[in-house]
Amino acid sequence: MNYIDLTVEDEKKPLILQRADPFVYYHTDGYYYFTASTPEYDRIELRRAWSLKALKDAEPLVIWRKHSTGPMSYHIWAPELHFINGKWYIYFAAGRNEDPWWIRTWVLENSSADPFAGTWEEKGQIIPEWDSFMLDMTVFEHKEKLYAVWAQKRKEKTENSALYIAQMENPYTLKGPQTLLTIPEYDWECRGFKVNEGPAILKRNGKIFLTYSASATDASYCMGLLSADENADLLDSASWSKQSEPVLTTDVNAKIFGPGHNSFTTSRDGKTDYLIYHARPYAEVNLDFALYDPNRHTWIKKIEYDTNGFPKFMN
Repeated sequence: MNYIDLTVEDEKKPLILQRADPFVYYHTDGYYYFTASTPEYDRIELRRAWSLKALKDAEPLVIWRKHSTGPMSYHIWAPELHFINGKWYIYFAAGRNEDPWWIRTWVLENSSADPFAGTWEEKGQIIPEWDSFMLDMTVFEHKEKLYAVWAQKRKEKTENSALYIAQMENPYTLKGPQTLLTIPEYDWECRGFKVNEGPAILKRNGKIFLTYSASATDASYCMGLLSADENADLLDSASWSKQSEPVLTTDVNAKIFGPGHNSFTTSRDGKTDYLIYHARPYAEVNLDFALYDPNRHTWIKKIEYDTNGFPKFMN
């Protein structure tokens, strides 16, 4: 079967229009699965294709819709699809009609081998050590342990969000304790809002790389990077090193503004890694309404590595 390879030209234009917080999962069945925030923030969709490029024209399937009231009734954000111990899980953030900014993290489960079939069951809320604004959870397995990384407002409430890591008891329960990994501290993390969010994990070259997004969701939005040795104690904050400069920022010449909230995937042969992220094709956006501007599109970029084995996201 002939699969269409991505080219440099494909990096210069959006892969999928009006889909923010994109997440791609390449499964053993040969499909690339895609989910993201929709502009209406009212549902969770899945699409799949045999190639990354074909995701653009793949027919979306709505697998869940927001509730009419109460929890999970507003701001359905940043779904991620994961296959864990033979079952499918979707992690997502949601508010409620009565309080749109009461954002918390929730889980759906599907025991079918095919996520387009079976039943998506609501497993409930992910409960951290304290109750506060919480979103953008990702999970990953390492050395037979399951970990979660997410963004949450600290008890001190001095920033909009910081990043935490914890081990998981199962795919819908945190084991604790949770460890603070990073807070917004550099200027590029504090433009408009003090934000660290949208974590994503890439395991390569003896390292665990954790990308995240920072600042307001306008042209200031950008990506930062943490890294840890693959043999380190991932629940020890001292195991993680944080880069003092962003690793992906607005490219005015390419007309890619506010890149961030990414995920990672690979070519079918596993030899090429790709960054999947969202950005706008223009800079002008009202910060008060930036989240309701629908034109955060999904883009894709081939990842190169430097001599130290670190990913390079900017040309």
